[in-house]
Amino acid sequence: MTRTVGFLIFPDFQLLDAAGPIAAFEIAGRFVEGAYRLAILAAEPGLVTSSSGAAMQATGLDAAPPLDTLIVSGGEGTRTAPDPRLLAFVRQAAGRARRVTSVCTGAYILAEAGLLDGRRATTHWSRCADFARRYPKVAVEPDRIFIRDGDVWTSAGITAGVDLSLALIAEDLGEAVARRTAEMLVVYHRRPGGQSQFSTLLELDQPQGRFGPLLSWMRQRLDEPLNVERLAAQAAMSPRHFARAFAAETGLTPARSVGRLRVEVARERVEAGAEPIEAVAQSAGFGDPERMRRAFVRAFGQPPQALRRTARG
Repeated sequence: MTRTVGFLIFPDFQLLDAAGPIAAFEIAGRFVEGAYRLAILAAEPGLVTSSSGAAMQATGLDAAPPLDTLIVSGGEGTRTAPDPRLLAFVRQAAGRARRVTSVCTGAYILAEAGLLDGRRATTHWSRCADFARRYPKVAVEPDRIFIRDGDVWTSAGITAGVDLSLALIAEDLGEAVARRTAEMLVVYHRRPGGQSQFSTLLELDQPQGRFGPLLSWMRQRLDEPLNVERLAAQAAMSPRHFARAFAAETGLTPARSVGRLRVEVARERVEAGAEPIEAVAQSAGFGDPERMRRAFVRAFGQPPQALRRTARG
């Protein structure tokens, strides 16, 4: 059985959003001959220029073959109003294809097409707060590498398109083929942790953020109690108003942001030197090493000692 996978691109798409998944499916097809037929699609046939200036040759939507899976790329081109032809095609694919998926900010196109209303979804960590404001009917989960909600899949930033593709390949051809594909790509078969390990939390160092100073203040006091009431008082807001405003801007609840900060700071100290794990746990506000170990396993898929060994090479 040959499955046709369509990769939807547009002017100023992110090259790796398309090229990463294309490579994953192409390599998987080497292990199972005839498994996939790949089609690069755009509103108009011909060369489509990415944000880097490199271009891909695409088939026009009018000549698109019947699809098993549609993968919508992200990139700078999603920041302007999407071409109505793209939205119509995505809606049509949702009714006919087995799966509709997006990479990075390609989720904006799925949301504009109405495919994500009432669903769980993710996108690049730096765009999650904006995405949540623009599409309040979507349940945004900022720290996921990819999410499946029924027959609609979304993934995080750029290289997460490869993680998504490996999961799709595993569903089609089995875990063994997905693992061999990952080995050929020299990537994780299942990447540990979520997006938080790749970001500077909530763009902490950007002063234009409404809660930037508060986040800096929190980071300096992680070994102290940081409940909603104390954070709201520091922000000069009522607890209820603060909790709503903070979540709307950052995409996280205050409690989750404190937990994320503690994990991020602890990871930096664990990887940086030989400071005892117990001391790191205390200074980062975990209280004891076991609580920190559980938090690391949830966030990174491995305990602090393993991260320290990896960092030392």
